[in-house]
Amino acid sequence: MGDFRPWPPQLRPGRALAHTPGASGSGSPHRSDSRPPQTPRDGRRSDLIGRPGTTPPVPGRPTSFLLLLGLPALLFALITWQVVSNGLLLRVDRRVSGALAHPDRFSELLADLGDIGVAVPVLTVVLAYVAWRGRAAGTYRWWLPPLAAALLMALVPALVVPLKVLIDRPGTPVVPPGTGYYPSGHTATAAVAYGSATLLLLPRFRAVHTRRALVIACAAVNLAVGFGLVRRGYHWPLDVVASWCLCAVLLASLWIFLLRVGRTGGRREFGESEQSVLVRRLGEQSA
Repeated sequence: MGDFRPWPPQLRPGRALAHTPGASGSGSPHRSDSRPPQTPRDGRRSDLIGRPGTTPPVPGRPTSFLLLLGLPALLFALITWQVVSNGLLLRVDRRVSGALAHPDRFSELLADLGDIGVAVPVLTVVLAYVAWRGRAAGTYRWWLPPLAAALLMALVPALVVPLKVLIDRPGTPVVPPGTGYYPSGHTATAAVAYGSATLLLLPRFRAVHTRRALVIACAAVNLAVGFGLVRRGYHWPLDVVASWCLCAVLLASLWIFLLRVGRTGGRREFGESEQSVLVRRLGEQSA
């Protein structure tokens, strides 16, 4: 119960004084009036693009993501236009193919690295490993990254086959007469299979040199496949380059998706609600 006094309430020193307008004590809603702001609005740069979910002008990734998606798509459109219109690039393409094409057994083995029977099983093993590790670690939505990579691999023939039929480019003089060589299906299979496997494995390694070695190995295998296809005469050089550009868009999209899943996923035990997860994390931080 409250105490009754015959006089009006008096102002007491202490915490109540901190709520006086303009006071600088602890708990004052106006305590910043007497201090300079930590980040003055005058000092903020307003010409930068912010990250998704943040208030501009916070610098971030959309510009680089736009380059990753837009530049390869633009190059693919340019090469396709040159192939369809029999442009100037085709002269360079024929000269490069004539200089590099020299069928041998080694080049055929390199080209076979982009075969479905070789690249897809490698990706399947990585998908199973990542799914197993994610489930064992209790990762929330552990199945999303492997499922996204598998769907991307299934999307490759759905994109490449119609383009082959639509553009109907003839093959090199080395292969039998025929059409449907643009873009290269072996190149696209290798790029998406090995590239997706690399993107899934990168978060599993903490050491910088290990991650760098994994990316270099993926790039080396894809370069070997492209060189083998051109050296063996299976494809024109532009067939290979166009497939790389197309797959760069696909892999950049997968990378963006994996980053979003990594930010919103986290570790969570099965059966826990969002509120219990928040309480548990707050307890871990306070401890």
